[in-house]
Amino acid sequence: MKIYNFTQELANQINNYQSIDAFYTKIMKTVEHANIGFIYIEPGGIVGMHEAPVPQLFIVIQGEGWICGEDKKKVSIKTGDGVLWQTGEAHESGSSTGLTALVIQSEQINLA
Repeated sequence: MKIYNFTQELANQINNYQSIDAFYTKIMKTVEHANIGFIYIEPGGIVGMHEAPVPQLFIVIQGEGWICGEDKKKVSIKTGDGVLWQTGEAHESGSSTGLTALVIQSEQINLA
């Protein structure tokens, strides 16, 4: 697993279109078809251990929680953090306070 950060601090200012105080962070460009959706983990919720069927990008957009791999070592994640799991990589995620994540799944994920 690889962890990324998608917070505003790493974004580029948008200077076109008479923009004011606006910033953009590219996540990825898709070559293959992609599934994009949200996962909502309620307080105390867990998405149980499973293998990624294709590369999966999990970006926390609200809240905080944890992720772990087969080693069961929990890593804290919060709003703005992203995790990329490759095909076949076993993982689990959960939250004690609640979490919403944007999930992108595709045969090929090329992060910016």
